[in-house]
Amino acid sequence: MARKTGAREMTVQEAGRRGGEAVRTKYGQEFYVRIGQVGGQAVAKARGTNFYSEIGKVGGETVKRARGPEFFAEIGRKGGEAVRAKHGTEHYSRIGKKGSRTRRGGG
Repeated sequence: MARKTGAREMTVQEAGRRGGEAVRTKYGQEFYVRIGQVGGQAVAKARGTNFYSEIGKVGGETVKRARGPEFFAEIGRKGGEAVRAKHGTEHYSRIGKKGSRTRRGGG
């Protein structure tokens, strides 16, 4: 479905992109963050917080079927390398100790 804009037609996709750019220009990128949070809270209230866990599992299974389980190992390794580059190797020791305190009920 296309609409005429002057001498040529505009697709629905192009109209949506142009509208989104106009909103970003008028309200700023933070606007999208804010409305995303409000929408997420509304969905959690309507469907329960487990909804996100359920759709995450469905999405993860879909990705696993499409790309194979080794894909997750690869992106996990890349993520770990990025964290190590940003925070250093001691970061893992610090977060491991925090996790250990949390499991024991400490703070």
